[in-house]
Amino acid sequence: MPQKSEIPNFFVYGEPSRALDVGFLHVETVMDRKTLHFGHVAAHKHPLMGQLTYWFKGGGRYRIEDRTWNFSAPTISFVPSNIIHGFEVDDQSDAIVVSVSDDTLKVLAPHADLGLDVPTFLTGRPEDPSWQKIDTLLGMVSDEYRERGGQSEKVMLGLIGVVLSLMNRLGGSAALPTVSPTVALALALRGAIDRHYKSDWPVGRYVELLSTTPHLLDKAAREVFGHTIKDMLLDRRLLEAKRLLLFTIRPVEDIGREVGFEDPAYFSRFFRKRVGEAPAAWRRRNLERDLPGKTSRP
Repeated sequence: MPQKSEIPNFFVYGEPSRALDVGFLHVETVMDRKTLHFGHVAAHKHPLMGQLTYWFKGGGRYRIEDRTWNFSAPTISFVPSNIIHGFEVDDQSDAIVVSVSDDTLKVLAPHADLGLDVPTFLTGRPEDPSWQKIDTLLGMVSDEYRERGGQSEKVMLGLIGVVLSLMNRLGGSAALPTVSPTVALALALRGAIDRHYKSDWPVGRYVELLSTTPHLLDKAAREVFGHTIKDMLLDRRLLEAKRLLLFTIRPVEDIGREVGFEDPAYFSRFFRKRVGEAPAAWRRRNLERDLPGKTSRP
């Protein structure tokens, strides 16, 4: 496969990477983008979202990092953000692709039996009852998204959570593709940040926790996520602040303290620098957009 420095980052395949709305969810079929890839999707990654891909007909070759499989339907995979993947299929093949932002996956994680910080790849037999359930559930997800878009977010997340748990039942924990030591270290860092970002740990504390060196940890963060460790910490705090601003009625000052900023003025400066507007203004604009008659989040 190409070197990581050559791997493109995409929003959805063929579209430049961009910031995602909190709660982002997108559903389409592989062949919806047939004119972009003609069945040959080059190695790529998504910086801010994971993807669930369910092949319901056809087959081909699928790649995740340095592993390649020849597959036929039914096949399902989950690929976290920043994991390299691609595939080659004929024009008789198709799959439902569910793209879910990292912040939404964090909400799903406690309710899904499958680990969401590592890739999973599973194949099976169409007559297996669990595969029949996956087919039905993802068909419902696709229908809901086509008919109602983001307005069905709660329904779709519930269905997706059941699919992820069924994947674990089918052997998800035993079907994890191996990843390089650098990728494994970067994923472990992301998990550690998720657990401890509110504690305002220095970088050295993460180095000790992961039993590595500052150089190796910094190298992993930059190669896999394209950010320094410090930026990853700040991005995680920003993500949580956005979620609390959007989905709770807590005062801005309380939210700042919740994500580790004791000084409200410092929190406001931090938010404005990274988002372009103050927390209260960002909250007001996004809530107004989601009022009846307004365009809802994807």
